[in-house]
Amino acid sequence: MGDARPLGPLMHSFFIDHLMTVKGLRPATVHSYRDTIRLLLLFVAKERGIKITRLSLDDLSFDAVLGFLRHLEEERGNHVRTRNQRLAAVHTLFDYIATREPDMLGVCQRVAAIPMKRAAPAETHFLERDEVEALLRGLPREGRLALRDRTLVLFLYNTGARAQEVADLRVGHLDLGPHPLVRLHGKGDKWRTCPLWHQTAELLAELLDSTGASGRLESAVFSANGRALTRFGIYKVIRRHGGDLDDARTGRSVSPHIFRHTAAVHLLEAGVEVNVIRGWLGHADLTTTNRYAEISTRVKLEALRATEPLDTSEGSRRRPVWRDDQSLLNWLSSL
Repeated sequence: MGDARPLGPLMHSFFIDHLMTVKGLRPATVHSYRDTIRLLLLFVAKERGIKITRLSLDDLSFDAVLGFLRHLEEERGNHVRTRNQRLAAVHTLFDYIATREPDMLGVCQRVAAIPMKRAAPAETHFLERDEVEALLRGLPREGRLALRDRTLVLFLYNTGARAQEVADLRVGHLDLGPHPLVRLHGKGDKWRTCPLWHQTAELLAELLDSTGASGRLESAVFSANGRALTRFGIYKVIRRHGGDLDDARTGRSVSPHIFRHTAAVHLLEAGVEVNVIRGWLGHADLTTTNRYAEISTRVKLEALRATEPLDTSEGSRRRPVWRDDQSLLNWLSSL
């Protein structure tokens, strides 16, 4: 019975037709799905004692999925967050199977009912303003890669862009005119526009002139040896220059993503409204943005001072403006 329903065609359709064509997921996201499904199939094949090429659809049982999740935590030592991420990919696969193989609906429904485990959110680290300034001051001024690296660090801080968004950045996505801006291609195949500081735009223009990429719309903005920097390449650049700012006490490690957190916190501290920051960073859910309001000590101190009781002799206080801001009231309710 199992040989009558091989997995190969279904998996090919899931990745090519569903994930890439219908959902329009980016290559990095598809690779994440690939890694999870590969681990699942290897686990099931080992448990069944057969080659992976002999697996059939019937081997993807509810018990097999439960065993796989236990394997991730107990044998591979995955954190609960990693386990949940893998489970989300498995849920997507079985949702797809349910639409293609109606007789698997019962199994798919049971798999869909497997809950995520509760996990404390990962601590969000960021750089203080003086740390960013010290990093920028300490960057090399001379050398073949000095201009590229300085521009990269400032661009990450200016935009809060994800490393993959920077890796995918092309000359045609930049507008370095009087009001400079950049279009970033983010998660879910969504585009967003971010304004650029004039100093960022000036460095970008200088970089493009130095590499001969100006006017070549499809050329990568950040490159090495004529090829676009990858996410890993961007990570190596930031680690090389920012590693001294690591903080073993708090577990903070400087990576490209820390500039995303830093941009969000500094925008918040500057009084930028949460919904604006949401659009700036390309968050689909406002709750993702709201977490930044929880990690700034200065914001907390200012809030504490603002709510300190006044002596009644000073008269009545003016009703705070934020009490009339429904979005902020909603945010406070969500804490």
